[in-house]
Amino acid sequence: MKVLIAPDKFKDSLTAIEVCSALTKGLKKNNSSIDVISFPMADGGDGSLKTINHYFNLKPHDLIVNDPLFNPIKSTYYLSQNTAYIEMSLASGLALLDEEDRNCMFTSSFGTGELINDALNKGATTINLFIGGSATNDGGIGIASALGYRFYDASENLLSPIGQNLLLINRIDKSKVQFNFHELKVRVVFDVKNPLYGKNGAAYIYAAQKGASLIEIEKLDKGLVNLESNLLAHGFPSIAKIPGAGAAGGVGGGAIAFLDAKLVSGIEFFIEISQIEKKIKDYDLIITGEGKLDSQTRYGKAISGICSLAKKYNKPIIAVCGDSVRGTYESLGFKKVYKILDKTESIDSAMKNTRHYLSEIGKEIAHNFYI
Repeated sequence: MKVLIAPDKFKDSLTAIEVCSALTKGLKKNNSSIDVISFPMADGGDGSLKTINHYFNLKPHDLIVNDPLFNPIKSTYYLSQNTAYIEMSLASGLALLDEEDRNCMFTSSFGTGELINDALNKGATTINLFIGGSATNDGGIGIASALGYRFYDASENLLSPIGQNLLLINRIDKSKVQFNFHELKVRVVFDVKNPLYGKNGAAYIYAAQKGASLIEIEKLDKGLVNLESNLLAHGFPSIAKIPGAGAAGGVGGGAIAFLDAKLVSGIEFFIEISQIEKKIKDYDLIITGEGKLDSQTRYGKAISGICSLAKKYNKPIIAVCGDSVRGTYESLGFKKVYKILDKTESIDSAMKNTRHYLSEIGKEIAHNFYI
């Protein structure tokens, strides 16, 4: 029997590559001749570059940039010929800030713009930007500012590109932008489909987890409305209702307006670069997984994409996870779901010993499916 493993990361525990390794160890424990192939996946969120490096030999470029609060931080992006791979979480990520410093009223995506600027100055003509895990709700004006855009209030004061200043924008100046983005290829890889603003928009859905209060969330949402209004007034395209415009605090939409970017589904991107579809039809059993199966799993996440391929080629598919929310994954067609929390009642143990439990689950799968 031939087994194909294609999981996402187990957040705060193991990378997707490490998940593949642990499951493979378990599957082969009693039969080393089992044919197992690994395709670590991602959906555009933090950790995407680690997964990409599994498939490509990329050259790292280190750079001192501004973190979300404009403090200097060492960050890294990758180049392959004229293509740059940039992960927003490595410059403007929530994980870069201590919990008490998290408030997207005052954070900026400026550092991510600095990474893009450096890549373009080094000759990149294609930018792949992965925007999950951000600490910001600035509509992408931080990235834009690092690339030469300027934002002014009604009194012609230059605005710092942070969330709370979205509401003050009155004029957008692009005279200092050095690059013609119509001649470049910018792809923004995302994993959520929220619009820019409104009850399902960037602020109302995600700003609370980035430190904003209810009053601040209302201001941020109004700020994104004001950004859209000013974009239209200055000849930019409408971005408000585009699915994914609200990703990363509005960076999805901002990148469309300021960088002429195209939004790309994260799992579709990784299915493309890994060329997993060429292999999946030749394997007998598919294993996928992530840290938690919940209501978001079937909406554009890595697991949903792998399930679609399994269904296309009529292959049985198993899910492995830390935990799951009942009733959220039945439509994905899993033959069985294995949960780490079925092996330990301690979340702390599950998080610290994920590798061990996944190896045990791999061994159990091999026994149950007579591999």
